[in-house]
Amino acid sequence: MANSVNLSTFIRPEKITRKLYLLMTSFHTEGQALPIAQVAQQAFEQHAAYKEPSLRHRRFKHHDIVPLLEQLRHHPLFEVQVVGKSVEKRDIYLVKAGTGKTKVMLWSQMHGDEATATMALFDLLHFLQQADQMDPVRQQILRDTTLYFIPMLNPDGAERFTRRNALEIDLNRDAQRLQSPEAELLKNLRTQLNPAIGFNLHDQSIYYTAGGTSKPATVSFLAPAFDHAQTVDAVRGRAMRTIVGMNEALQQLIPGQVAKFSDEHEPRAFGDNIQKWGTSVILVESGGYHNDPEKQYIRRLNFAALVSGLHLIAGQGYDAYELEDYYSIPENQRNLYDLVIRNVRYQTSGREVLLDAGILREEVETPAAQGFYYRSIVEELGDMSTFYGYEELDGDGLQLVPGKVYEEPFDNIAALPAERARELLASGYTTVRLADLPDPQHPFALPLNALSLTGEADHGLGMGRGADFTLQDARGTVRYAVVNGFVHDLAAEKPSPFYGLVL
Repeated sequence: MANSVNLSTFIRPEKITRKLYLLMTSFHTEGQALPIAQVAQQAFEQHAAYKEPSLRHRRFKHHDIVPLLEQLRHHPLFEVQVVGKSVEKRDIYLVKAGTGKTKVMLWSQMHGDEATATMALFDLLHFLQQADQMDPVRQQILRDTTLYFIPMLNPDGAERFTRRNALEIDLNRDAQRLQSPEAELLKNLRTQLNPAIGFNLHDQSIYYTAGGTSKPATVSFLAPAFDHAQTVDAVRGRAMRTIVGMNEALQQLIPGQVAKFSDEHEPRAFGDNIQKWGTSVILVESGGYHNDPEKQYIRRLNFAALVSGLHLIAGQGYDAYELEDYYSIPENQRNLYDLVIRNVRYQTSGREVLLDAGILREEVETPAAQGFYYRSIVEELGDMSTFYGYEELDGDGLQLVPGKVYEEPFDNIAALPAERARELLASGYTTVRLADLPDPQHPFALPLNALSLTGEADHGLGMGRGADFTLQDARGTVRYAVVNGFVHDLAAEKPSPFYGLVL
């Protein structure tokens, strides 16, 4: 097997033309394609070397990525151009890399609040520029494919961190009418470039599981159907086989946490239509992973999946996979909650009932840069034996008691030290009164909920209501306090994170 040669160590990068650079990168390790699982593992392990450091949170804006894209203009590997504008006149970029015969188009963030894959695309752009032990994979991709990146198709939605664009249109339901300039641009690019394969990159709800298991669907795939009969032709079949390979790659990293969407046809969606127009579409959805609120671990998984998928495409390795294995990937099911409390007793309407409680923690946007706070609600009550939680608490032998409001006011939150807050929680209080309330629109570490001197709060348990209560033993001792849907274990040595609300 021949050794690869890194000519860039002998030539100053600023003196390299794009043509010469691509000629240099065409020297690669010859031989059989690496196993896709090995490629994914290597990409996953080395991700830190390629990670774009300026993108650390999901709520970055268009102005955060423009300098990154403009920097690429100075690298001979890339062709960068502004190909259109959003409703609010923000530039939409197209980045080209590689010289291969197989054209691949990758677009992200057509929903403005689905930013995980955009981060992964910038990591992928870094990966393509470097020279290291992954050169055989990198150079095969650059030699055998031509890549077209459209990061952040919906910059106006990203500005607000909302799904829809500035016209309040869902771009992924505008493939037929093309009423949005962003949708029209995507359709025109697909027509002009005529890529063989397209990656449609999204985020999905973190509450999906892989089939009926308790494991979150951390990454989900779909080869969208182009008709209601869910016909499989050569175009869709290629997408399905590629997905089977990418699933194989991810199973070693997140075993049992890969799923797929239902193959039901959505005639308004871009994926379904682009499949019909002749491009093999691979939908990738980033879901949930425990203790990964900013989806940085899932970003790493995205990167590994994309590198392994492009490696598979470059060598046409998808032909080795069977269509039947696509259907064996479990479908998404919405079976997850942030917190499930099981087997607690609760007094209501003159009866004592045994129940489980399912709690969701909603992210509420704030004006602060990249900021949000949590507002939790009780989403389910009763028998939840077929559902699961990212966190679970067995309340067997404990009584659920609604939280109380401590009526003696504090001047401000600084007047409530951690030890005093712990004493109040142990006494059944989940809310205090403050003479000087903090700004509710800015995240603040509140050990209990905060209420004004004249405000009212009812913490009774109920569907769609806040999750503020204590779990007490038969002697009335508080074992756990739940404040805004977060559990405080009063027997633990260290306090739990504080996520109280300003009510």
